[in-house]
Amino acid sequence: MIKITDGGVFLADGKLYGEDEKERIRQETGLEADREIGQKGTISYGILKNHAVASDEKHLKIRFDAMASHDITFVGIIQTAKASGMKEFPLPYVMTNCHNSLCAVGGTINEDDHVFGLSAAEHYGGIYVPPHLAVIHQYMRETMAGCGKMILGSDSHTRYGALGTLAIGEGGGELVKQLLGDTYDISYPDVICVYLTGCPKSGVGPEDIALSIIGKVFKSGFVRNKILEFTGPGIGKMSCDFRNGVDVMTTETACLSSVWCTDEETEKFLAVHNREKDYRELKPERLSWYSGALEVDLSEVKPMIALPFHPSNVFSIDELNENLSDILHAVDEDSEKRFGPQGVSLHLSDKIRNGKLSVDQGIIAGCAGGTYTNLLAASHILKDKDCGNGLFNLSVYPSSQPVFLDIVKKGIAADLMKAGAVLKTAFCGPCFGAGETPENGALSIRHTTRNFPNREGSKPGNGQLAAVALMDARSIAATAANRGILTSAEGMEDSVPVLPYEFDDSVYRHRVYNGFLKAQPEKEVIYGPNIKDWPSMPPLSDYILLKVCSKIMDDVTTTDELIPSGETSSFRSNPLGLAEYTLSRRDPEYVGRSGKVQVLEKDREEGKNPFQTDAELKSVFERISCLPECTGINENNTEIGSMIYAVSPGDGSAREQAASCQKVLGGLANIVREYATKRYRSNMINWGMIPFQMRDMPSFHVGDYVFVPHTERMFSNLENIPAYAIGAEKNSLPQKIALYISDLTKEEEEIIKAGCLINFNRNKNRGHE
Repeated sequence: MIKITDGGVFLADGKLYGEDEKERIRQETGLEADREIGQKGTISYGILKNHAVASDEKHLKIRFDAMASHDITFVGIIQTAKASGMKEFPLPYVMTNCHNSLCAVGGTINEDDHVFGLSAAEHYGGIYVPPHLAVIHQYMRETMAGCGKMILGSDSHTRYGALGTLAIGEGGGELVKQLLGDTYDISYPDVICVYLTGCPKSGVGPEDIALSIIGKVFKSGFVRNKILEFTGPGIGKMSCDFRNGVDVMTTETACLSSVWCTDEETEKFLAVHNREKDYRELKPERLSWYSGALEVDLSEVKPMIALPFHPSNVFSIDELNENLSDILHAVDEDSEKRFGPQGVSLHLSDKIRNGKLSVDQGIIAGCAGGTYTNLLAASHILKDKDCGNGLFNLSVYPSSQPVFLDIVKKGIAADLMKAGAVLKTAFCGPCFGAGETPENGALSIRHTTRNFPNREGSKPGNGQLAAVALMDARSIAATAANRGILTSAEGMEDSVPVLPYEFDDSVYRHRVYNGFLKAQPEKEVIYGPNIKDWPSMPPLSDYILLKVCSKIMDDVTTTDELIPSGETSSFRSNPLGLAEYTLSRRDPEYVGRSGKVQVLEKDREEGKNPFQTDAELKSVFERISCLPECTGINENNTEIGSMIYAVSPGDGSAREQAASCQKVLGGLANIVREYATKRYRSNMINWGMIPFQMRDMPSFHVGDYVFVPHTERMFSNLENIPAYAIGAEKNSLPQKIALYISDLTKEEEEIIKAGCLINFNRNKNRGHE
């Protein structure tokens, strides 16, 4: 079904060749297979080149065509940019309200964020999409994405590759840089050819294809931080709306971005949305070279399911149904390992009834599930059937009001509703745990983007645990028609009526505020009581003493574990309030530990000298003062901060709060084996935290210390940074350890030294005065 080539490949006249087949390429195409020429033949190269503002092709400095944020992230971004000296938005900046749309918890604070967003759009010249009109990525597909463009978003699923747009999801700090006229700096990424052949079977949808790819590549890290470039004859067998559903899920492979060849289907999609001018044909040159390849035969893909607790935990539905006991037992064991210490665990094996799996809830929603093509297919499967009046329930969230409007006009909504589905407005909540939280012990099947632990909103620490399995809308509809018994939709799409989508933008014309290039600085930005400024953050000191406040040895730590999604989103505009939730679902003692360290550092800043008043700290300081590197050390030049060790943190969401909350609590660094995503590492740097890495297994434990002398010197030799691990016990001698930092740009170095991006920009602005 999927073949991986882990090594260079050529695409010559639309056909894949191995890197050692140069003579065959010459004979069959007449082309000279030159790798350097081929690298410049990819779609990705052309787009990146057109957006780079410097001539260095190995170290890119990118400016984007547009940006997008939602109401969990835009307040913090604007506050940061404002504190850094921003006067107006220099590029189209779309602010949607699709995450905190319900305004259901936290008092007035969600709607305060929305009013802040509208007033900021008026003041700085932005584009504001009110609640319930569209989820962020559907709006960008409908109105902003186009062939050859680049878009930056503060959401990890910023993917518009099926429309010929290289789109990247990053933390808020990277958007701030664009708002200040700075660049997105990155080493030229590897590009992977995703070569599609065949045609999807009846009942196989975009989520099935995406899950197949994710299951094949995620665990090996094969495409991590690379660009996926989709080519091959299989592209023409899918509508553009269908391709969008595959493309948005590429985020779950851990790739950097994605882009597809464009064709008449792309042109048709843009024309339907009144944007013919944004179309141009994109395809590789006659010869292009890629650092690897995925060959996907679409005709072999079957309806799939990603079981808890990751989109890569993939099986075909048929395979699961044939091996229910064994596969579900493995999930239950994983659950016990994860949540047993909190007194709860899943018992999915108990849901096997008469040899079949009974699920409790179905949801079709968001940028992945709520598209027109998916809803049309689901309504066809459910037409003249019903979900029953038992425990199983089905909710459907169209991805935008224009999509909702068209399914109403065409009777698609009526067929879904008559079957028992409940239709709701555009909302991202089912993707991250705000709304639709199922009952304790439930299994929810969802055509959404993620099924990380607690993404459905449960709270294991409170004895509540449910779980999500990802499936395509077609098989969710088939399961609903079977009253909640897990059912594959294979073969159920044979007679879907041809009902072309008709886009009506009147709802946008009447409700969306488009203020780009029309900034009104005389209009005040409106704040609410929960919208707080960032606390002051000092620059990096000569010496740093890090207390280990959490040590996580899981293979991967998601951003959801670093800072929970769900109801905590109400506090996204309140740095201090949100920080109280840091690691709350993974290490509930972390906040208390780091808070004690922060008190010591504040005492030091106020001249109270905790190195004398705190017995443990005094002992540690005496031991490090004896080191040969520490002849000039004193209490004034030694900063105290907290630190997290994790094997591979940062998989998942782009939200910068995964890092900023640590910094607000006094965090100075992470030490890791590797960073799961570039965006989490970037978030750390933009908040002045040092992204240390360590090849050896950590010898230190929670409560121990890591000491790094002469921070100024470490930037001159990032590959070998001397440091010491010191036990808290008085008789523990400092043990030398080796740290390193990879791929640090000069600007990133200066941000860390300044203490955070805000300080860096303030310093830069002072230098220009």
